[in-house]
Amino acid sequence: MTVDARHRSVRHRFARLSIRARLLLIGLAGLAGALLIGGLLLYAVLSASLGRSIEGTARASAQQVALLVDSGRTPDPVPVSGAQVVQVLDARGRVVAGSVTADRLTSLVTPDELRRALAGEQVIVPGSRSGLSGRLQVAVVPAGPAVRTGREYSVVAAAPTGDIEQSARTLRTLLLWIFPLLLAVLAVIAWRVIGAALTPVEALRRGAERIDESSSESERLPVPPTRDEVSALAATLNAMLDRITIARRKQRAFVADAAHELRSPLASMRTQLEVAQRLGEGGDLPAELLADVHRLTMLVDDLLLLARADDAAAATRQSAGVDVTALLTDLASRYGGARVPVRVSPGLAGRPLQTRGQRTDVTRALTNLVDNAVRHARTRVLLDATSVGHQVEVTVTDDGHGIPVDERERVFDRFTRLDEARDRDSGGSGLGLSITRALLRRIGGDVRLEDAAPGLRAVVRLPTNH
Repeated sequence: MTVDARHRSVRHRFARLSIRARLLLIGLAGLAGALLIGGLLLYAVLSASLGRSIEGTARASAQQVALLVDSGRTPDPVPVSGAQVVQVLDARGRVVAGSVTADRLTSLVTPDELRRALAGEQVIVPGSRSGLSGRLQVAVVPAGPAVRTGREYSVVAAAPTGDIEQSARTLRTLLLWIFPLLLAVLAVIAWRVIGAALTPVEALRRGAERIDESSSESERLPVPPTRDEVSALAATLNAMLDRITIARRKQRAFVADAAHELRSPLASMRTQLEVAQRLGEGGDLPAELLADVHRLTMLVDDLLLLARADDAAAATRQSAGVDVTALLTDLASRYGGARVPVRVSPGLAGRPLQTRGQRTDVTRALTNLVDNAVRHARTRVLLDATSVGHQVEVTVTDDGHGIPVDERERVFDRFTRLDEARDRDSGGSGLGLSITRALLRRIGGDVRLEDAAPGLRAVVRLPTNH
């Protein structure tokens, strides 16, 4: 995989994370970078400070011994404090005096190291040169009455660096342990803080998820009490919902008004055609036109009913209890002359099944389902109902050709008819199932289609009357 491909893959995975996770990762990355830079700076500054402190201690000891050498009162052994090592070297680099811990034969520093130390550079030598463990920080100070005797000495003082190295190791260990723990604690805090900050957004999402075509027109998204971007977004979305509500009202009003206005001329045309048919005028034309007028009348009635079903204000009508068992029994009896028999399940009788709503709405919704089942069944249609939790489940089953799975939701769209149902004699207007779902959702129910093997089963969920 190329570098560009890996980069795109990382960006794709990052983009798929939630906003909460992305904000957390970005914050932790920035914090980790800041802590890393700060830790490195702290480690470097502390190490340098301790090193200068050790070098200053060694230089102070060398200067004190240099004063003794300048006065010609060089003691032997040279007095030192702690584990310091002091040597006095002559111009040829030979040891002329030293502390108890110093080697009296071999110089602690090489000529090159001596030259560098005199030039002010930092020189660190192994402690093994003086029989010590660890390393030694060296400081060199020139000494001796060079003007009077022509001799020049160098005082070499060295202090062990074990303490500062141990301090550096301790600091490094603490940083390696504390930084991950600190990041983990801050990650938990940041996760909760970001979650609290995104709570209004989640409330907006849940509110938007609840709002659908069956919701009340007055339902709106919750607006946070804060005056921030989320509050402005909620107010903007609610304003958009207000505009959509107004547009839906105008659309329903237009459909209802158009359907209402069409009923009068259609009724007049039907009357004139029936009179002409009865008087024998026009031959077969009145009978043919009457069928079209009847279909137009049914379509207008369906449009008017659908417009009223979409009207949320109509849902405020007083609902009453509906006996589902009696309703299905009565519905089956109406289809005595249908092309296939419509029967109720043998076990339905005696079941106390009640739902709430307008009886006319429930009857119309179930009638549309039975009409479709009778139109497409081969030999029979079966009605059944049972109690499922806090709902009443009604099923309308036929043994027809069924509906493909990917078409079972599309048929609830308005004016949707499958290819085999587009014949003008057998097919409906494409509004029956839309009306059914709209009426059911208005009372808190719904409908879905599933396979009956063979045939199709319409499953209706109705709220119980409690």
